[in-house]
Amino acid sequence: MDIKDLTKRAKEIREKYAQFEMKKTGKEWTRAQITEGFVGDVGDLMKLVMAKEGAREIENVDEKLKHELADCFWSILILSSEYGIDIEEAFLETMEKIENKLDNS
Repeated sequence: MDIKDLTKRAKEIREKYAQFEMKKTGKEWTRAQITEGFVGDVGDLMKLVMAKEGAREIENVDEKLKHELADCFWSILILSSEYGIDIEEAFLETMEKIENKLDNS
């Protein structure tokens, strides 16, 4: 799968979430709420990284880390789509800028 296929799949899951949100609360999450969820996932990711580095004890840490990284990636794909950002293009541009800065340091 390429990034466009992954984004399409992420959007399919977002639509299912939207349907669930409508059924449960009568409204879909806003972009800000999706971002809040992402921030929570990043916090969970940090706890798992701490466990991998020996600072915490978490059972099944490798499986949970894999899951949390995928959750975070999903959020990035959805937020970039919601804000009309071509994440593939943005990533490549950003890496080019970073590389140029490092090469010229």
